Amino acid sequence: MLIAGKLFKDHETPGELMLDSNDLERERGITILAKNVSVIYKDYKINIIDTPGHSDFGGEVERVLNMADGVILLVDAFEGPMPQTRFVTQKAIELGLKPIVVVNKVDKPNCTPDEVQESVFELMFNLEASDEQLSFKTLYGSGLNGWMSTDYRVRTEDITPLLDAIIEEIPAPNVGEGTPQMLITSLDFSNYTGRIAIGRLQRGTLRNGMQVSLVKRDGTRKTARIKELFLFAGFGKIKVDEVPAGEICAVTGLENFEIGDTIADFENPEALPGIRIDEPTMSMTFTINDSPFFGKEGKFVTSRHIKNRLEAELERNLALRVHDTDSSDTFLVYGRGVLHLSVLIETMRREGYELQIGQPQVIIKEIDGVKCEPIEELTIDLPENHSGKAIEMITTRKGEMLSMVPKGDRMILEFNIPSRGIIGLRNNLLTATQGEAIMAHRFKEYAPFKGDIPGRSNGSLISLETGKAIPYSISNLQERGRFFIAPNDEIYEGQVIGENSRPGDMTVNVTKTKKLTNMRSSGADDKLKLFPPLKFTLEEALEYIQGDEYVEVTPLSIRLRKIYLKEHERKRKG
Repeated sequence: MLIAGKLFKDHETPGELMLDSNDLERERGITILAKNVSVIYKDYKINIIDTPGHSDFGGEVERVLNMADGVILLVDAFEGPMPQTRFVTQKAIELGLKPIVVVNKVDKPNCTPDEVQESVFELMFNLEASDEQLSFKTLYGSGLNGWMSTDYRVRTEDITPLLDAIIEEIPAPNVGEGTPQMLITSLDFSNYTGRIAIGRLQRGTLRNGMQVSLVKRDGTRKTARIKELFLFAGFGKIKVDEVPAGEICAVTGLENFEIGDTIADFENPEALPGIRIDEPTMSMTFTINDSPFFGKEGKFVTSRHIKNRLEAELERNLALRVHDTDSSDTFLVYGRGVLHLSVLIETMRREGYELQIGQPQVIIKEIDGVKCEPIEELTIDLPENHSGKAIEMITTRKGEMLSMVPKGDRMILEFNIPSRGIIGLRNNLLTATQGEAIMAHRFKEYAPFKGDIPGRSNGSLISLETGKAIPYSISNLQERGRFFIAPNDEIYEGQVIGENSRPGDMTVNVTKTKKLTNMRSSGADDKLKLFPPLKFTLEEALEYIQGDEYVEVTPLSIRLRKIYLKEHERKRKG
């Protein structure tokens, strides 16, 4: 769409993931932050908003969807609608937005575009879409090869059929009559102008230097003056003197505003309905890094640094909640899931923060006197010969199978499973399926508590001493379990350095060197054979730890440790 809108000059080569400007987005291949660009096509200006698909980032979706008049639902021609597709589609349908369905990657082998189109219709019907929404237009094509068509068997030259469909199907902005009203749905920052409010002007006109009222979410009002106005053009912004109703614009000069506030008329301010955000389903403990290695790699290590950073995140991350605890060094952070919170932790880590994270905990609610927990809809795509192991693994975690559909030599399994059961499932599932399982899940509802779920069966290998890990000691202890550290890594007392091959924790000393003598013996100096260490990503580490362990996060390292580093303290607390 960006190429068809001629946003690039002839000598420019468009790259990949142009809207995924965040490093984390490029590395993970997912959209985390919503962004908008605009293209001009046949004298029409089309504002394009790119939203995340994963329900963990649902706050971003709920925040920006009220700026849209319609949606393009992008579906894979082989996979069909995924659990994340359902989440975003449900939000769009609730707002009454008109959809255009695009079945992408129709040049994939074994794809079934017709079946996918039918499954999208069924999905929308189940989500109680209106008759107008159900009469959606469907386009087929390949984004990679740059073509779209109304028939997947007829390949066209470019993507213009999609732009034509947008002009035909998506209604023009529904502009109201009256005084100015603009709901702030996004924030930006400039070193020169300070904080920038972004939103869509629902009615009226905004002008440079105009006095306005800022209506807060709690109903209080403040007067303000607009300093500068900007419209989005291509990837950037252009400065304008006036913004008409229906446009997405950026406003500078306002102070102390938040997402969900309304910019309204100075004399007769009228607030717009606020942004409704779903409640968090998971919490984690954030605390300062008090390990023996604290301060060696990070710039921001105190509780004041962490608190200020979390408060700054609350301004733009609407699905996040932060609560204080009895300790001034510890904060309880609530979010939509492990992925949602791990992206925040990874961002802080890259900014130079050091912190420690506790085991993820789901939020239990009491509804009508019944103890309830969050239930998720889980979809697993895996080879058919591994499906038995997966079903057994999920049923032990209180999962209930909904469907089992063969697709070529693979099987698509659908379950309802408690959120508690998903924590730590990915690692075990990948191990059981030799790395071939593809897992996706989304929050569905709160349901009565399902009972206890078995945790990790194997214990931890814990370092007895602080020092350098010696290859000789690691070699002698390899039969005790699998190690997370490489030879010559610096370790400290109480650090979790491996997984015990049996239940229960075991304290080991891998800093012990080989005793040397002046006598030679045959075979004494044979080469050591060490297995490669198991390295965790941040999400894997968060899902792996037990209730008495922390993940220590620094700009250069991810370590696991016991909350109490000394063995006698662990015995006393245990």
